Amino acid sequence: MKPSANFSTFKNAMPFWSSLLLVPIIVFSTVMGGLWLALPPLCTWTLFAVLDGIFGKDEENPASDAPDDELYYYRLITLIWFPVQLVLLIWMLAYVPDATHLSVFGKFMTFFSMGIVSGTIGINYSHELMHQTNRLERWLADLLLASVLYGHFRSEHLLVHHRYVGTPRDAVTARYNEGFHHFFVRVIPESFTSALSAEKAMLERKGLPATHRSNPFWRYAALQCAFFFLALWIGGFFGLVLFVFQSLTAIWQLELIDYVEHYGLTREHLGDGKYEHVKPRHSWNAPFRVSNWLLINLQRHSDHHYKPNRRFPLLQSYDIGEAPQLPQGYPVMSVLAMVPPLWRRVMNPRVRAWRREHYPHIEDWNAYKTASNPLPR
Repeated sequence: MKPSANFSTFKNAMPFWSSLLLVPIIVFSTVMGGLWLALPPLCTWTLFAVLDGIFGKDEENPASDAPDDELYYYRLITLIWFPVQLVLLIWMLAYVPDATHLSVFGKFMTFFSMGIVSGTIGINYSHELMHQTNRLERWLADLLLASVLYGHFRSEHLLVHHRYVGTPRDAVTARYNEGFHHFFVRVIPESFTSALSAEKAMLERKGLPATHRSNPFWRYAALQCAFFFLALWIGGFFGLVLFVFQSLTAIWQLELIDYVEHYGLTREHLGDGKYEHVKPRHSWNAPFRVSNWLLINLQRHSDHHYKPNRRFPLLQSYDIGEAPQLPQGYPVMSVLAMVPPLWRRVMNPRVRAWRREHYPHIEDWNAYKTASNPLPR
């Protein structure tokens, strides 16, 4: 266990700042054009996988009681990311639409790269920020989500996913044998409606209508409109099209991660709409060192569900007896998820083994596979 004093130095936090390296890589590839446009996706998906193979796993658990003031340099990267991403987005909106060295395809490729970064890094950092009680951090989370037109993710994640993960009520728990492309088409509308319903139910419990000004969907809509018109003002109509494309790319990147995190892991239905409590075994984990630097320990996902507001440097790792482990980090598994036959070949045997280990008494899994068990009460 690492002593908490180690958290107070920038040297120890520095690996988690590796996300900043993607910014000059995007700028360089955009200015150079041509084959260089493939550099950002290759770095995000391939380089970190190679580095995982070189640097291996990190299963050491830090002290979990370090106060926030000792985590300053860890928190700082999440706090500065929104202005960094905003400056990059504004520059690209101003530069790319009129760039003569880029073809139309090349211009879309630059915003594809932007979407990978705003999805892999921006939405992931917003996820860390939204779980905190600090008002500034929650606003930064909303701004990051608005910049990819996915503001409702905060409501869906906090009010639905964490409460109902592994049950039929959670849209983003990928079902056994469900391919990613089917999952993506299903989850986009379902996550929006479940988030809206959750906020409406909260207001109803307070005796307020869904249209009340305290409904955060008004804020989500206002911020997204601001980014929509910012893109139109800076980049014109084509810039707006490119901005929407990067938003879709970011959402696609997020949902790839969502798909991987809980694929096939369902909580046992105890009867009468009651389900077992969430346990470490209900999330896929990956203790790979370098991809956890990039994803700020998102791959220690079981502990995140155990302590949702625990800051990322304090998240704990579980051994394979407590929580299921992926054969590779999330970046590699996300690429694999885009090819459903390969994904099923790798993951379905692992899900079946997980069922035999933890639920040997369940003989019929059909209701779990089709999410047709009763909705949780």
